[in-house]
Amino acid sequence: KMAEDSGYESVICVKPEVHVYKIPPRATNRGYRAAEWKLDEPAWSGRMRITARGKVAYIKLEDRTSGELFAQAPVEQYPGIAIEGVTDSSRYFVVRIEDGNGRHAFIGVGFVDRGDSFDFNVALQDHFKWVRQEGEIAKQEAIHSAAPKLDLGFKEGQTIKISIGNIKKKDGPPGSGKSRLGNSGLLPPPPGAKGAGVPPPVAQPAQPPRTAALLDLGVVLPPTQPSGGAAADLWGDFAAAPR
Repeated sequence: KMAEDSGYESVICVKPEVHVYKIPPRATNRGYRAAEWKLDEPAWSGRMRITARGKVAYIKLEDRTSGELFAQAPVEQYPGIAIEGVTDSSRYFVVRIEDGNGRHAFIGVGFVDRGDSFDFNVALQDHFKWVRQEGEIAKQEAIHSAAPKLDLGFKEGQTIKISIGNIKKKDGPPGSGKSRLGNSGLLPPPPGAKGAGVPPPVAQPAQPPRTAALLDLGVVLPPTQPSGGAAADLWGDFAAAPR
C-alpha cells in the first residue's frame, strides 16, 4: 500500500545548500534563463529536503540551522508544472511554491554543484516511477477482483461419475490356475464316463517256458554259444588295430 494510507512521510533527498532567486515574469514561451536572475544576489539560502507522502512529493526549503520552513512546493508529477528546468544551465530550476491557502508563486532555485542537481532529478524520477508501478499493481488487482470467480465446488446433491478403462490383471503365482479350477464349482465326471481315464491293463496268463515245450516234443536244442567269444573277437579287433 502507498504511504498515504497511514500518513507516513519519508525523506528521499537532502541537500545542505541551495539558493533561491526572484525571477522576472516570463514574457514569452521560450523558457526561463538563469542568466537573467542576478545569480550573485540570491534572495535566500538554506537547505532542501525532498519528502514523499503517498503519491505526492514535497520540496521543502528550510533554515539550515533551525529547520524552520521557508517555502514548500508540492509535486504531483515530474516533469510537470511544479518544476521546470532553465534553458541555459542544468543547476537551476523554476519551482512553483504554495502557501497552503491557495496562493502560489514561482521562484528560482539553484544548486552549488551539478552533482546536487543530478541527485535532485533522480530522487524525483525514482519516486514517480514507484508511483506508476503502484498504480499498475492496483489496476491489475481491481481487474482480478472484478472478474467472476470460478466455482469448482460441488453443489448440493451433485455427484460425479468416473469411468475407468480396461485394467489388465496381473498373472498370479505358479499353481494358482489349479486353485482357480478347484474353486470353479465344477464336479468331477462320474466313474465310467467317457474320457474319465484309461482302464487298468488286464492280467495275461503266464506262458510256459519254450524249453519245456520243445522237450515235450523231443526236439534237442543246439548248445548256446558263450558270449565271451564275441567279446573276445571284439577286443581282438581293438587289439589288432595299429597303434
